[in-house]
Amino acid sequence: MLGVPGQVQELPEPAPTAAAAAAQLGCDVGAIANSLIFAADGEPLLVLTSGAHRVDTKRVAALLGIRRMKRADPEFVRSATGQLVGGVAPVGHPSMIRTVVDAWLGKHEVVWAGGGDEHTMFPTSLDELMRITDGIVAEVGD
Repeated sequence: MLGVPGQVQELPEPAPTAAAAAAQLGCDVGAIANSLIFAADGEPLLVLTSGAHRVDTKRVAALLGIRRMKRADPEFVRSATGQLVGGVAPVGHPSMIRTVVDAWLGKHEVVWAGGGDEHTMFPTSLDELMRITDGIVAEVGD
């Protein structure tokens, strides 16, 4: 998948949250890359944020020149990604989505990202996430 060497791992239990994923993977919650979809001036925006904090929407909106930014509802997420909330992967969407990658993910040698459903994750890194999403890195947390 896009030249990513890490193997997708199937988790024994659903992991719809960063804490649930970290507990099953035996890693720090900050090493989980939450794939969050926002409606940014009506267009999808993917923010890959560390599970250690929440996205500061005002900060991200100011950084990108967005007038109105809010968490997308499940229907918007499914339409934009083809995936369900709780298991969104950073890739594999019907079309490219503008992406911001949390700089905090660089604190971890191995970062775990969603594999497309709430049962799968794959190991990656900040640099690899930026490459495969064509994203920009920024401080996104509150």
